[in-house]
Amino acid sequence: MTAPRLTAWAVDGIPEVHPGDDLVALVGDALADEGIEHGDIVAVTSKIVSKAEGRVVAATDREDAITAETVRLVASRVHPNGVTRIVENRLGLVMAAAGVDASNVAEGTVLLLPEDPDATARTLASALRTRFGVEVGVVISDTAGRPWRDGQTDIAIGAAGIRVLDDLRGSTDAHGRRLDVTAPAVADEIAAVADLVKGKASGRPVAVVRGLGHLVGPVDLPGARALVRTGENDMFRMGTAEAIALGRRLERESRDADTE
Repeated sequence: MTAPRLTAWAVDGIPEVHPGDDLVALVGDALADEGIEHGDIVAVTSKIVSKAEGRVVAATDREDAITAETVRLVASRVHPNGVTRIVENRLGLVMAAAGVDASNVAEGTVLLLPEDPDATARTLASALRTRFGVEVGVVISDTAGRPWRDGQTDIAIGAAGIRVLDDLRGSTDAHGRRLDVTAPAVADEIAAVADLVKGKASGRPVAVVRGLGHLVGPVDLPGARALVRTGENDMFRMGTAEAIALGRRLERESRDADTE
C-alpha cells in the first residue's frame, strides 16, 4: 500500500487587507492559479479575517479591548513588562490577552479576533466550492500557547467542510488493540502545518494543504468551536495561584460557617 503524502504551500497574491474588503474575492483570486483540487484544505490566518471585519482598535485601548473580549479570567501574572492576563474569550478560547494582538498591524493599533470564525469559514468554503467546482475545506487559524508546553503553535479557531476531530475511538491500532480515547484534533494539526509554510512575517496569510481529502465533507460539519473544552472537561480552568487562592477562601468560608 502506498503511504499517504501530505503537501502544503503558502499562496502569494493576497494584498494588505483593509476593513470592508471582500475576503471571499481576495482569497479566491489568490487561489485561481493554484490548481485547487477536490479534497484540498485552505488555511487562512485569522488576522486577515479580522482586518476585513474592521476588528481594529487603538493600541491605547488595548486593556479595555481585552476586558471587553473576556468572559472569564483564568490567570493573571505580573512580570517586568507589565501584567499578562490569561482569559477565556467570547469564542470560548483560553488565550493570553484574549487573543488581542499587536503584530502585523499598523503602528498604534491592535487587532481583535474575528466575530465568528466558524461562520466565516463556512462562507469561504461554500464560495470556494462554487468558484472552483470541487469540495474544499477551510481552516481559520490563530496562534496560541499550550498549558503543558513552551512556545506557541497555530490552532484552528474556525473551520468548515472538514472533520475537526478524527475520532478513532472503537477502532484498533496496528497491534489489534482497541482505541478508547484517541481522537486527533486534526483541524489544529492542519493549522500548524499551514503555519510552517506561511510563516509569521512573510505576508502570505493563506496556505493550501493537500493530501487529507478523507477529512473533507459537508460545509455544515461541526466547526472549530467543537474543539473547545468546557466545564468539567476543562482541566486547566484556573491558574495554579488562582486555584490555591480559591481553595483557601473556600476553606475559610467553611470554617466560618462551622463556627456560626
